[in-house]
Amino acid sequence: MVSADKCYDSDVLIETIQQCAAQTVIPARRHRLNPRPLDRRVYRVRNLVERYFQKLKQFRRIATRYGRLTRNYRSMLSLVSAVTWLA
Repeated sequence: MVSADKCYDSDVLIETIQQCAAQTVIPARRHRLNPRPLDRRVYRVRNLVERYFQKLKQFRRIATRYGRLTRNYRSMLSLVSAVTWLA
């Protein structure tokens, strides 16, 4: 499943995604004569995920990936996730 904003609403991109046997969840732009149906529930989940990543980027250590080892990065990611969940 590929979920994106209106700016990615192009016929070429949508055809490419569908050739890979993936479902597209991209809202149609206003000027489209035949807008595609949109699953609003799935699109709303995309928004939640996007806002979560924006919260993660506020922590410099996560955004720049100072922890070179995977275990260190994952542990810092878990800690930051807990802090944002509690806040």
